Amino acid sequence: MINQRGNAVWNGDIKGSGIITTQSGTVEAPYSTGSRFEGQKGTNPEELIGAAHAGCYTMFLTSVLTKAGYQIEQISTESKVTLDPSGEIPKVVKIHLTTQGKVSGISAEEFQKQAEFAKTHCPISSLLAAVPEMTLEAKLVG
Repeated sequence: MINQRGNAVWNGDIKGSGIITTQSGTVEAPYSTGSRFEGQKGTNPEELIGAAHAGCYTMFLTSVLTKAGYQIEQISTESKVTLDPSGEIPKVVKIHLTTQGKVSGISAEEFQKQAEFAKTHCPISSLLAAVPEMTLEAKLVG
């Protein structure tokens, strides 16, 4: 088993702020209600989930394509996490993955098939299965 940690420290009431850090020490970022709901400088949980999801998905898709014998030059992915703050309890209602791959010897149809497989099976996608809607736009380039 592999255990990884993320930590958060919050100071003050809901108008306060905090710091989110990772076990490796490579991430140390401020966050606040302003950065989460008002577009102010700093990070927020949804942005970090998007980054983690994009990283996991890209790594998983690369693994799937490598095992299938394809030569990958580059895979890039964005995970857009949509938070709906309109109700009494804010909820993540959608995640949209956009991925592009520069891969030799694969058809656009096969790339789409492998991209869909990765969307379903990457560990972070599996973790996020409770989100009501997860969509994918996959494009083979070059």
